[in-house]
Amino acid sequence: MPDWLVEHGIGETRAVLVDQRRIVEARILLDGIVPAGAVLAAKLISVGRNAIAVADGGDYLLPRGAPGVTQGARLTIEVTREAIGTEGWKRPLARLVEGSPKAAPALAGRALAFPAPNDALEDAGWSDLIEQARSGIVAFAGGELRIAVTPAMTLIDVDGALPATELAVAGARASAEAIRRHGIGGSIGIDLPTTAKAARQAAADAVDAVLPQPFERTAVNGFGFLQIVRPRRHASLLELALDRPAFEARALLRRAARETGRIELIACPAVIAAIRPDWSEALARQIGGTVSLRADPSLGIAGGHAIRR
Repeated sequence: MPDWLVEHGIGETRAVLVDQRRIVEARILLDGIVPAGAVLAAKLISVGRNAIAVADGGDYLLPRGAPGVTQGARLTIEVTREAIGTEGWKRPLARLVEGSPKAAPALAGRALAFPAPNDALEDAGWSDLIEQARSGIVAFAGGELRIAVTPAMTLIDVDGALPATELAVAGARASAEAIRRHGIGGSIGIDLPTTAKAARQAAADAVDAVLPQPFERTAVNGFGFLQIVRPRRHASLLELALDRPAFEARALLRRAARETGRIELIACPAVIAAIRPDWSEALARQIGGTVSLRADPSLGIAGGHAIRR
């Protein structure tokens, strides 16, 4: 039976759907990000089709505008898409609603103790999931996916040693699984091998069988390209990994939380710089000891580790 697990970590909350001891869907919500579904008291600062409202110090774009509301007036908005990208390349979206401000629904699932003697997320493949997000490479039997994130869309290239007809179907299925697993939304393009019409239809059917609704897709065209459009309410894991120093810092903190006593975190300078003081303090409370940081330029960005002192 599929089971949602929720782990409240340092700097982020992690939620995974586990089916047959494997992660089939995952979400990371960063601390400080206003979640989709939150209802906020706001002020309208720009009118028109793409109106802008300010709430809690942040700007929210209202693609449908705010009919009947004048510039400078107070209004209530619901967040429909969280901010994506540390540089704000995708500002949060919202819509005009009635009612009082309220928090977004909490991530549903069975809450896990953190840290815990048994790492349920790791048992389901958490480290492999994080490696896929940081590298953009997802292996499957007979081939691999290479996933690239752009501001406009996420692109998936399918390659492998299987015959073209088999690779197209297997690659389409693996792509749909990766889309779900990493929470990829918005516009998605999949580049499959060029095949005959029957194989193209089988590849499209494989996507339909794996990817849950709602989504829309095109047929696979004669060049092997398939486009999918899914709701986009939050950043995918691959989009979060674009901010590599912070991504690796949080991953390091999760691993270090299983230590006890005094520890030292050693990582490349960019990762050490991304570890906020409140994160270090939270880790110290969890391990029951002090936490010191040391930058080591010889380490790769994913090479951080903790040692006991």
